[in-house]
Amino acid sequence: MPAPILLALAPLPYYWPRLAVFDFYEEIAASAVDLVYLGEVTCSRRHELRLSDWIDLGRRLQAAGKTVLLSTQVLLESGSDVAAMHKVVSNGEFLVEANDMGAVGVLTAARQPFVAGPHLNLYNGPALQWLDELGAQRWVAPLELPRTDLALLQRQRPPGLQTELLVHGRLALAYSARCFTARHHRLPKDDCQFRCLDYPDGLLLRTREQAEFLVLNGIQTQSARVYSLIDAWDEVIALGVQVARIGPQAQHTAAILGLYDAVRRGALSGAQARAHLLPLLPQPDCNGYWHGRAGQERVESALAIA
Repeated sequence: MPAPILLALAPLPYYWPRLAVFDFYEEIAASAVDLVYLGEVTCSRRHELRLSDWIDLGRRLQAAGKTVLLSTQVLLESGSDVAAMHKVVSNGEFLVEANDMGAVGVLTAARQPFVAGPHLNLYNGPALQWLDELGAQRWVAPLELPRTDLALLQRQRPPGLQTELLVHGRLALAYSARCFTARHHRLPKDDCQFRCLDYPDGLLLRTREQAEFLVLNGIQTQSARVYSLIDAWDEVIALGVQVARIGPQAQHTAAILGLYDAVRRGALSGAQARAHLLPLLPQPDCNGYWHGRAGQERVESALAIA
């Protein structure tokens, strides 16, 4: 019988006040999660927490029995960003999730094992083989990967390379050198006045017909709808995924982790868990990418895995 899927909490994509972050992870320490990714991945201007604070949080979570990893920033735009990435890589305590190829290069040169993050665009077997040779212990599948494609990659994956799959959370669709939250407030990026602090779950955009469309989170653009595979857990297991990744949100993250854990333990069916999950979400759920459809769609009927 395969080992149970581990639950992982993705790094915090939003900008929250310092005390709110510490309170959040204190709640996470008592949750059902197994692995916790920490660090600033979105914007280098966010300084409520420094690297030393993330490491301190990591030690607290580790003392609570969690496996802790530090994540590098996705988009490096300056020498100071590169220097910050080097500091994360050389932290000396925690495994690192590399979110750009510069971090992969530094980790490889230092002969350090790492996790290949979801932003490295890994879409074929040779790429997985190459990352495995460089020292990757696990890869995180791209968020838009259909399950039929993931099934193919699982057959091509090197045996020692674990697979982590996003099963819940708003989708990080794009990163830009421009800060869209600052632009919304007619502010330059270098004088953004840290307006992201006003939007703990990002700034929701609607179409002219008032349909939820996108969420602005500084330089990151997210889906408005929340991706969820809670009722497709059996399909995730069948594909041999070792780690299920869940994205943080401002409210109810620990409860959401508890629902996925209940499905993992067989205490709730996927359909039952989804019924409990929907009231906890800031917007409706979606699963289109999993079925090879438009990402914002919600597909009710399961399709056979090819």
